[in-house]
Amino acid sequence: MAAIQYYDVILKPVITEKSMAGMSEKKYTFLVHPEANKTMIKEAVEKMFDGAKVAKVNTMNCDGKTKRRGMVYGKTAKTKKAIVQLTADSKDIEIFAGL
Repeated sequence: MAAIQYYDVILKPVITEKSMAGMSEKKYTFLVHPEANKTMIKEAVEKMFDGAKVAKVNTMNCDGKTKRRGMVYGKTAKTKKAIVQLTADSKDIEIFAGL
């Protein structure tokens, strides 16, 4: 396994109603690299978004969905999501500002 750099950890933000509701409590949801751990995610958020201080990170592994095409069954790719809780004195993440 190659070393994962901090800019490879966060893949994209998750934009759903539930994740938008969590932003009022400074909780942000991201799709992250499947092999990233909590400390790597914390380090990546603090380096990528200046002024953000992470209080805690919750992660969840999501299995791929079973899909079918004709008689053949297959699975989509596994994903990993992270919910990042910022401290009260940290700045908001600007990606979500216009939404």
